[in-house]
Amino acid sequence: MAPPVRLLFVVLLALGLPGCDSTADRAVTVEFWAMGQEGERVRELLPEFERRHPGIRVRVQQIPWSAAHEKLLTAYAGDAMPDVFQLGNTWIPEFVALRAIEPLDEHLRSWPDATLADFFPGILATNRLNGRLYALPWYVDTRLFFYRTDLLAAAGSAEPPATWDDWLRVMTALKSSDGSTRHAILLPINEWQLPVILALQRGATLLRDRDQYGHFRDPRFREAFVFYLRLFEQGLAPPVGNSQMANLYQEFANGAFAVYISGPWNIGEFGRRLPAAIQPHWNTAPLPTFTDSSPLPAGEGLGVRAVGASLAGGASLALSRALSRRQAAWTLLEFLAEPEQQARFYRLTGDLPARQSAWTDPALAGNRYAQAFRRQLQNVRATPAIPEWERIANRIAYYAELAIRREMSVDEALAALDRDVDRILEKRRWLLDRGLTP
Repeated sequence: MAPPVRLLFVVLLALGLPGCDSTADRAVTVEFWAMGQEGERVRELLPEFERRHPGIRVRVQQIPWSAAHEKLLTAYAGDAMPDVFQLGNTWIPEFVALRAIEPLDEHLRSWPDATLADFFPGILATNRLNGRLYALPWYVDTRLFFYRTDLLAAAGSAEPPATWDDWLRVMTALKSSDGSTRHAILLPINEWQLPVILALQRGATLLRDRDQYGHFRDPRFREAFVFYLRLFEQGLAPPVGNSQMANLYQEFANGAFAVYISGPWNIGEFGRRLPAAIQPHWNTAPLPTFTDSSPLPAGEGLGVRAVGASLAGGASLALSRALSRRQAAWTLLEFLAEPEQQARFYRLTGDLPARQSAWTDPALAGNRYAQAFRRQLQNVRATPAIPEWERIANRIAYYAELAIRREMSVDEALAALDRDVDRILEKRRWLLDRGLTP
């Protein structure tokens, strides 16, 4: 090669003329933030996505859950939001209020009605505000009973009871069968979930007047709250928090308690941490109802056993409102929402799919512990869709603990809770009074 020709060749390489570009150089890069183990394991799905869409590359940033909320807010304030990001369902109202999330309704117009109907309805509802859908559920969770089958059988119950009254009878028998050394159920007193679940089962609204005021002195909430406190007053549950339990799994294995309310993350933990001798003697069951007169609608493999309402939880995927790579980002979100990808993600993480059709995957269909969650997910309800909910939930836990410890009466605790919540919602009232969206 003559020197002038060599020189021209070097210049062309340096300039990176279009004729020398690779597909990777021309690809659109989508920024994707995901939390915890999901941020690590989702990378294993992406080679298939990039094979199907050679013009799109995905850059994943894994963020610890403990830092995720603050990092997202900082990114929003600095106009540096990722294209696609994971949100806990209870965070969605806050990011909608900030106008940080792109509504998905236009994208969804091309979807058949059956596709959106394939998501668990109660979970999908947590992604919808003011008639618009702002995110798609990625994985789901809810809470139900983990219980010792052998201890229940010894107390005279071969199958998990369907109503709270029946559970109370069984738990009373469990408590009395071994004197004061055993409790029937573990309910950490620093958690707000069960008082709220019981209230929702009773038909309480939690807030009133367009979510402007607390509604905790409502008779339905009070009735549920009294029922919750009775579990401690009767010695069925120990008045301890999570940090006071030396080893949850060891205590469950030792029979210190026979029932625990938790979510799907504990399926794997129970499988890993319980001794081999206990593995055949635990199971999961949907929450009971206050009455057995409202059976769950029949469905394939679901039966008609009554199921009490639980909380709609999990995480969703949202698009940044400021993104410039809109179509590429939506293509990634669609891919991760496919039943096949959700089933594969379950096999990687243990996170339960939001698409009901994904539950036909053998890894889920053959998992007896997961099937109770499938039944429970047919009857879940969302907490109020307002940005202030996390603060309100913390106050519920605070006053519930004071009432459990008898530092406040029921009515004193509920009155104080209403006062605190009214103060938390003061800005919301100010905005609504002026015709503004909170």
